[in-house]
Amino acid sequence: MNRRDFISGVLSTLLLSFQTRIIAVEAANMAKYTNKTGLISDSVFLQHHIATGHPETPKRISYIQNTLKESGVLQQVSKIGLKIGDVEEWIKTLHTEGHIASIKKNTPIAHKVAIACVRGCLAAVDRVASKQINNAFCLSRPPGHHALNTGREEGFCYYNTIAIAARYAQKQYGFKKILIIDWDYHHGNATEAMFYDDPSVLYFSTHDQFAYPGTGDPAKKGIGKGLGFNINVHLPCGTDDKKIIDVYKSILLPAAEKFEPDMILISAGFDSREEDLLGCFDITDAAYVTMTKIVMKIAEKHCDGRVVSMLEGGYNLQGIAKAVTVHIKTLLGEV
Repeated sequence: MNRRDFISGVLSTLLLSFQTRIIAVEAANMAKYTNKTGLISDSVFLQHHIATGHPETPKRISYIQNTLKESGVLQQVSKIGLKIGDVEEWIKTLHTEGHIASIKKNTPIAHKVAIACVRGCLAAVDRVASKQINNAFCLSRPPGHHALNTGREEGFCYYNTIAIAARYAQKQYGFKKILIIDWDYHHGNATEAMFYDDPSVLYFSTHDQFAYPGTGDPAKKGIGKGLGFNINVHLPCGTDDKKIIDVYKSILLPAAEKFEPDMILISAGFDSREEDLLGCFDITDAAYVTMTKIVMKIAEKHCDGRVVSMLEGGYNLQGIAKAVTVHIKTLLGEV
C-alpha cells in the first residue's frame, strides 16, 4: 500500500467514525424527547394575587412544584421556557384591544402574569406541534376559561389562554380541528362563547351548571355552522369517579371519533376533585388518571398523540398538588 492509499484509508475511517458519532448524538437527542412530557413552569406565576386570603393563590403553584419534586416527576419532564417575542397579536385573535388595554391599566401585575401564561402555553404548543415532545402540561396561573372581553377579571381569569392556544395552533401550524376538553368544576363560559359558531373547534365540558358562572346548559349546542360542536354535560354535586368516567366513555369518545381532532387541549381544572374549596364533586385522583388515558387514546388515534394540558382551577392546595402529579405521571406513561 502506498502512502496516498494509506492516508486515504485513514481519512475514510475517521470520517466514518465521525459520522457514526454524529448519528449517535442525534439519536440520543431525539431520545430525550421521545415519549417525553414537557412542563411549563416559571417563577413569574408566583407574582400575582388578587387579594390576601383569596383562593387563587401563588401557593397553588408552589405546592404543585414541591409535590412534583418530591415524587420524582419533576426530574422526568422536559422543561419548556416561555415563548419569546410579542404574543399580544395572538391574544388579539380573540380579545379586543379595549379589553387588553383595560386589564393592562387597571391590573398591571395580573396582566404581566396572564401574558406570561399565554407565552408558556404557546411555547408548549410549539414543542408538541413540532414533535419535540409528545405532550405538555402548563403549570401556570391565573386560569383563563372565564375571560371574556369585559375589560376586567372574570372568575379569576384575564385572558382565555386555552382559546388563544387553540387559535394559535390553527393559524401557526395549520391544524384544522382542535378539541378542547374542560374538566374544571366550573363551566368555561368564555371558551364556549368564543367558539360557539365555529365548527373547527369542538368544546366538551363537564361541570356543575348551577355553580359559577351559571352557564353550561346541555341544551346549548352551538349555533349556525357551529351547531353540534359545543357539548355541555351537567354533573350534580356528589358526582363520583364512575359517573364522570361513564360520561367520557359514552359522550366524549364517540364525539371525538366523529370529529377527528388534529390537536387536543385540556382545561385541566382540579376544583372538580374531592374536598375542593369551591367544588362539590367527589372525584378522586384515580379518575384523573383514567380521564387522561382516555384523552391520550383519542390523541394517539387521531393526532399523533398531540396533547397540551393547561391548569385552570383547583383550590385545595394538597389536593391540586396530588391531582396534577398523577395527571403528569399519566402523560409520561408512568401510570
